[in-house]
Amino acid sequence: MATYLQVVELHGVAELPPATRALYDVHANTASFSTDSELVEDAGHLAFELTTEGHHLSFELVGQPAPGALMARELDLPAGDYLLRCDRVDFPPGGEAFLHTHQGPGIRVLLFGSIRIETQGATYEYAPGEPWFETGPDPVYAATHADEPSAFVRCMVLPRALQGSPSIRYVRDEDRERPKSQSYTVFLDEPVTL
Repeated sequence: MATYLQVVELHGVAELPPATRALYDVHANTASFSTDSELVEDAGHLAFELTTEGHHLSFELVGQPAPGALMARELDLPAGDYLLRCDRVDFPPGGEAFLHTHQGPGIRVLLFGSIRIETQGATYEYAPGEPWFETGPDPVYAATHADEPSAFVRCMVLPRALQGSPSIRYVRDEDRERPKSQSYTVFLDEPVTL
């Protein structure tokens, strides 16, 4: 059975279908983790009810993508044990992430600022609220606008052995020791099984 990683944008109170999810609160800058085992029965069907007011991004592992998802991508991963990581990456004005890879796929959503992503021979520009997907093994270079700070939140599916460790690998030897402009806030690293 296929597994998809999707991100759904929520405003206010919402009833969510069963899923393993990292729920990011945009205004509080926090994230929580929930699984299908935390469901409640209501009127004969199972649902996880979000009762928090505000703006949220729900990163979900599902068998079928939701029609209203901001983005959904099928994961090309064998069945097994993984790690669901939700974190935030902040850049100062003119920040950049040197050519790098990650050890697993993930969806990102720009929170503020702007970012240019170069990967697989193409260049993409993203504005606040726009999502993008990175495969993990495909090298990526990222640059932010020179006049404003930028940040994105992301959710990645990583090897479980990376719990508590960075997933980034720099492609060029000279970039490994160079000062980095980006900073990270890890909200959760939760074991999951696909």
